Amino acid sequence: MLILHGHPLSTFHMKAAMALYETGAPFEQVLLDLGDEGARNRFYAFWPLGKFPVLRDEARGETVPETAIILDYLSSFYPGETVLIPRDPDLAWKVRLAERIYDLHVQTSMQKIIDNRLRPAEAKDPFGLEQARGHLRRTLDFLEAGQGSRAWAVGEAFTGADCAAAPALYYADKVLPFEASHPALWAYFQRLKARPSFARVLQDAAPYLHMFPAES
Repeated sequence: MLILHGHPLSTFHMKAAMALYETGAPFEQVLLDLGDEGARNRFYAFWPLGKFPVLRDEARGETVPETAIILDYLSSFYPGETVLIPRDPDLAWKVRLAERIYDLHVQTSMQKIIDNRLRPAEAKDPFGLEQARGHLRRTLDFLEAGQGSRAWAVGEAFTGADCAAAPALYYADKVLPFEASHPALWAYFQRLKARPSFARVLQDAAPYLHMFPAES
């Protein structure tokens, strides 16, 4: 049994869940409430660093953290019809690069914007906010230029890079709407939203979407 520990509202949880849905491997999702001492202690018992999501593979006795590693793990041990990491080494590094750009540049900048919304008025960081917006805008420009007419993040086949892109773009659009400014990226985002695996991820997140902080 595969168990994904995390929270459906988390972009990185969405990424891992989308990859799992793409493989077709049966899995269970365990909602983590780290504010609950008992739940926190149980989670820390098998993953002391306390960062989620974490995939637990009971059949193999493995605890797999970090979404990039989770995708590699699924590709190796639970391959499905969707090839998350191509065997062609020239495609594989490009998939991993695209995945990291969405993780480290889109998601990180987007998260800084969201974190600023959560701060009390006296602790807002206007300078940091503009830095994050600027970096997110540059990253979207970079992705727009590279997307062109490609169907997916890396060519014409859906891969693990698209599992990273879907939640990153979903939340990026909430903090820096890009429909009018980035047409190729927006068209790609629509294809991602039409993907059954992402539709399921959004369905999982639906009960919690009201928790997303509005701009203040």
